[in-house]
Amino acid sequence: MSGRNYNQAKSGAKAADMPGQATAVVGRNADYVTILIGANDACTSSEAGMTSVAGFRASIDTALATLKSGLPNARVALISIPDVKRLWEVGKGSSSARSAWSLFGICQSLLANPTSTAAADVARRDRVRQRVVDFNAQLAQACAAYGSNCDFDDNAVFGYPFALSQVSTWDYFHPNTAGQAVLAQISYAAGHNW
Repeated sequence: MSGRNYNQAKSGAKAADMPGQATAVVGRNADYVTILIGANDACTSSEAGMTSVAGFRASIDTALATLKSGLPNARVALISIPDVKRLWEVGKGSSSARSAWSLFGICQSLLANPTSTAAADVARRDRVRQRVVDFNAQLAQACAAYGSNCDFDDNAVFGYPFALSQVSTWDYFHPNTAGQAVLAQISYAAGHNW
């Protein structure tokens, strides 16, 4: 089955879904696995709903252990979580973005009250961003623990300054075609060329 591509990604997936997805990947006998997970763990209906850092790490460790034992020669690319606060920064001035965020309840942990400058809202946005930073640190550490067959992008995707023009005009959250293309370019350039 060499040369076949499979996608185990699921819309709305969180780190807790990774162990099951890893099991499915092992069943497909993959030789290269790309993982981008974590935005949905930080972008929840409220700040209280965010996945804990410890819970996030436990799910990642379980998934990577499944991959390592089931596919010992597979290479794994862990991609950093984009800076979701950047999404707020580029979209808060757009009435269309604000409407979509509110109407669809998108990432309310970060995007609630998007025009507010109240100290509580500023602090909440900073805490959500910090959770993403903490998740990315866990991804880097988990990848290092996995060994030489794992590569973390060294926060290349997190550090990319996405523009509103690279975001879907349907939900103003997910990357559009241009955003997907730049995500692929950044993650490829930051990774090993095994």
